[in-house]
Amino acid sequence: MTTPTIAVLEPGYATYDTETSVLGAAGARIVAVGEGVDAVPALRDLNPQGILVRERTIGQAELAACPDLRVVVRYGVGTDNIDLDAARDRGVYVANVPDYGAEHEVSDHALALYLSVQRRVVTRDAEVRAGHWGIGQAAPIPDRDGAVLGLIGCGRIGLVTLAKFRAFGFARVLVHDPFMSEDAACAAGVKLTDMDTLCATADVISLHAPLTPDTRHILNADRLARVKPTTIVINVSRGGLVDEAALAAALTEGRLFGAGIDVFEVEPIRPGNPLMAAPNTLLSDHNAWYSERSVALLQRKAAEEIARVLSGQPPVNWVNRWSPEP
Repeated sequence: MTTPTIAVLEPGYATYDTETSVLGAAGARIVAVGEGVDAVPALRDLNPQGILVRERTIGQAELAACPDLRVVVRYGVGTDNIDLDAARDRGVYVANVPDYGAEHEVSDHALALYLSVQRRVVTRDAEVRAGHWGIGQAAPIPDRDGAVLGLIGCGRIGLVTLAKFRAFGFARVLVHDPFMSEDAACAAGVKLTDMDTLCATADVISLHAPLTPDTRHILNADRLARVKPTTIVINVSRGGLVDEAALAAALTEGRLFGAGIDVFEVEPIRPGNPLMAAPNTLLSDHNAWYSERSVALLQRKAAEEIARVLSGQPPVNWVNRWSPEP
């Protein structure tokens, strides 16, 4: 009997000991396809039954290269880098890992970005190291007394982020989330609203939505034109939610106080990205989800989804469902 091969498309993780342990028990072997290696010929040579992937694209060409493929599992929540329809047409399961417990890591990172931008921590550090002192009113810090928090998306991560932001005394919380009911909003103590109202009212706009055709550039030039010049934008969700050129223009022209951005439309971020030169803008490398605890859980849960499919079961977090289901 042929040993099933599971391909890991890198960049991945430091080791695959967890996956090897879980999938070795299911009789499978792990093979890493290195970063920078063309995935299509590598997958054609391996003909894997499963693929584990973070940011690399799984489109029609990658799927066609794997005639025996049964399942693709995304390390993480978003699946916008996987052609779900093409996988469904081939009868290939696509699953994600929405429950690896990174709510606290992501919300902590959102708060860290907010405080660093609001208090100008990074620029003050650079100025002190350059020999400056007593910068004070040369770099104003707006008052946040009675401020309004705006959340774009209020699912699991959004709710944990909300609880932490509340400790800073935000007077009101506005939420734009078409999947949140009025009852859930009432229970959370937030007010549902439209995007235009949120952008015009919020002092901090924090994004926690998935990237879909409906949410791509949900924060665009028209909506950024509505924000107050004291507003801060935080994005720890998906880069494609924000029109980066429009955001950079608003920051450069002083129409926005600052931004903390962990995710980008193209990753790694390109040197010419206008956010690289935007004032009072803090950038991190899609790292909000990470801690040693969260990555260990993520690797295990992703491998367990592959193992389920190899045993003849559908994955628990099956995202490209078809009917009739097995």
